[in-house]
Amino acid sequence: MLLRNQLCHSLYSASNAMVRAYRPLLEPLGLTYPQYLVMLALWEHDAVPIKQLVEDTRLDAGTLTPILKRLEQKELIQRRKGVTDERQWLIVLTPVGEAMREQASEIPLQLFCMTSMTLEQAQALKQAAEQIYQDVVSHTPGPDKT
Repeated sequence: MLLRNQLCHSLYSASNAMVRAYRPLLEPLGLTYPQYLVMLALWEHDAVPIKQLVEDTRLDAGTLTPILKRLEQKELIQRRKGVTDERQWLIVLTPVGEAMREQASEIPLQLFCMTSMTLEQAQALKQAAEQIYQDVVSHTPGPDKT
């Protein structure tokens, strides 16, 4: 049982390295990596309930709430009551948040260029990581199953 043979350690190390690599890319936008994940989700589907953001970002509601508050303070998002159900709050991009999409558009390519992977290798790794995620979540007890 050697550390260097543990898949979890390689995945954890790679994930941490990726997040660190994102920092200087996100700094001009004034975003942290978790805030960037939320913005990516909203650029894909705007005006969504928090429950949808939890599913899309895979961040739990307790983690997501302070992130949303910070994004709201930065005037990138706002909370609005739902049209069909006023009890439901929707997270909506502001014009400033929508405009940031263009500024952020090159970030994924910039990060990809830091690797020596081909596009095919990156796609295969993404697919394998998703498979690991789904398998582990399906075998883990608790409310966080996605």
